[in-house]
Amino acid sequence: MSGRMGLALTGATLLIAAVLLPTRAEAQFGLRGGPLGVARFAVGHMIGASRLRHSRMAVRGSRYRSAALRSQDPRGAERGQPSNPYIVRAALSAQAALAGWRGGRRPQGWWRHPDGSYGWAGPVFWPFAHDDLANAIIFADTTSISLYGYGDIYAAIFSPYAATELAAYTAPQGRRARKIPSAQNICDVSDPAGFPAELISAAVQPNELQRVALDELVNAWQAARDSIRATCPAEVPATAAERLGLMRERLTVMIKAMDTFAPPLAKFEGLLDDGQKAKLDGLAKERRAALAAGQKKDAQAASACDADSDPRYDEKLQRQYEQLVQQQWPAGDIASTLHLDDTARARFEVLQDTTLRTMETLSACPSQPAATPQARLTAAKARLETMLQAVNGVADALDDFEADLSDEQKAGFEAIGPKRGA
Repeated sequence: MSGRMGLALTGATLLIAAVLLPTRAEAQFGLRGGPLGVARFAVGHMIGASRLRHSRMAVRGSRYRSAALRSQDPRGAERGQPSNPYIVRAALSAQAALAGWRGGRRPQGWWRHPDGSYGWAGPVFWPFAHDDLANAIIFADTTSISLYGYGDIYAAIFSPYAATELAAYTAPQGRRARKIPSAQNICDVSDPAGFPAELISAAVQPNELQRVALDELVNAWQAARDSIRATCPAEVPATAAERLGLMRERLTVMIKAMDTFAPPLAKFEGLLDDGQKAKLDGLAKERRAALAAGQKKDAQAASACDADSDPRYDEKLQRQYEQLVQQQWPAGDIASTLHLDDTARARFEVLQDTTLRTMETLSACPSQPAATPQARLTAAKARLETMLQAVNGVADALDDFEADLSDEQKAGFEAIGPKRGA
């Protein structure tokens, strides 16, 4: 293990790993089955305890049920409650992710994101993809994008869902649809707010030429949204290789969508005067102010994400990290169950190390947003490209590991995830 710990992990990563050991309460819900406290995806407290607590309460209280997914009106307006898009999204993805898992009996699963949402909802990866990209580009809110990374890749390798549970999301919808939404339903409601064209128009007060450019921008966004939505899986991803393949396909389409969206965005921005650009930037400032007002400062997480954090960590911290990795990666279970030979063991170590490196390359600490929508689009695309590269590397390592495994060994490997999440 000490050789594998020679990874180029930053001090901040080691600190995060040390402070996010699963609690007793988390262990009760099967979180010990996830990697490195993966229920928090190596950031834990970054999103703010207040929003996370309310998201979980919404899920546990079943305030947003599958009817919201089917009706495409998840805001709960009929109850007279104010709409918080983050809580709504977290509750929707949690309801979709957990409806088919363990018969829907668990209040939360280990692969959830720190804000209470889920990167995998049944067979659907990144259910709010286009909504997240719109928030990043227009509102300079990269929080949701930053949460995707190592934990989602791990959940693709060791899926918490059994084959029958995944099948329920793509089966013909009948009476079970009241409890388990179809993958298509999940994808259809994954853009609850839509593109904020009216907000943009109200802010910049476009002239006729600018209005035409804004309409072109909206049309380009709708085309990008539809292309992402078209990647919604119609069949069950039965293996880790297929799940990683779904991630690759969806990330590739998201990157292409950014390429499609970039020219009309540049055209629209180019037609704005300085005062209008300032008003457009004001939308992002208002969003950041609203988020800051609803969150409490978490000094521990801030120091963990600080690039200037103290790099001096003692041997005790290193041992904690090593013990945590040994606990969470089922190396011993796989070796004994699959009866791996030395070559297969070595290939599994490569798979493990390749996946762990993504925790560093896909840091979950949100970066400082760029000043303009065009620059933010470029940054969002770069993040997607980095994640695609990471997924490709893990997929290649998985292919090498499984190359000489028998069908029985492969089946045993696929059974590890659901078994550990039980």
